[in-house]
Amino acid sequence: MPPFVRGCAIAAALTIAAIPLSIGAAPAQDSQAGSPPMDQMMPGHDHMPGMMHHGQPMTGMSDPQPSLVDATQPGQAAYGAIQEIVRILEADPKTDWSKVNLEALRQHLIDMNEVTLKAKASAKPVDGGLEIAVTGDERTLEAIQRMVPAHARVIERKHPHGWSAKAPTLPDGVLFTVTSSDPKEVQHIRGLDFIGIMVSGHHHQWHHLAMARGEMMMH
Repeated sequence: MPPFVRGCAIAAALTIAAIPLSIGAAPAQDSQAGSPPMDQMMPGHDHMPGMMHHGQPMTGMSDPQPSLVDATQPGQAAYGAIQEIVRILEADPKTDWSKVNLEALRQHLIDMNEVTLKAKASAKPVDGGLEIAVTGDERTLEAIQRMVPAHARVIERKHPHGWSAKAPTLPDGVLFTVTSSDPKEVQHIRGLDFIGIMVSGHHHQWHHLAMARGEMMMH
């Protein structure tokens, strides 16, 4: 083969051999260019691989918003107590709506607020239990003289621990006396003091329901 032709053949062979190397290098460069930056691949980064599409969060991956279904608190205790009673009444097909009296229940809850938060209670031990002068003025006095004697009657009639109670009226309230013949119950009564005795017996819920149904007087 003449020297000129042999030189051309060698040059052509070298050119052809170099072409695959150039072609093979391109994908590696493209892959590197298309890879997310390293800080996006680190744990805890806001935009994890698989959660992004053209730089935007994928549909359905945004932060969840609080649902109204998650709310449970009515915002005010008396409101919640009435709401509970209304739910019971509405769930009962036997409810006689012509007799329902939720206003009576509301007034009773106002009394409860006055007695619980505004009444003064001065207690002293007596034989067999506790004597408490429960006093107040204006609206609080009215609530005391409605609620405390009514609660004393409930205790006297059917308290689960066999207590005895009385609550004669005073000019500014009542003299609430609770006693027991059981020495252990005497300590129980004294430990509860006024407000503990008032809530003891678990009768308030059925009392509220009966009141709302119009089945009994407020107290």
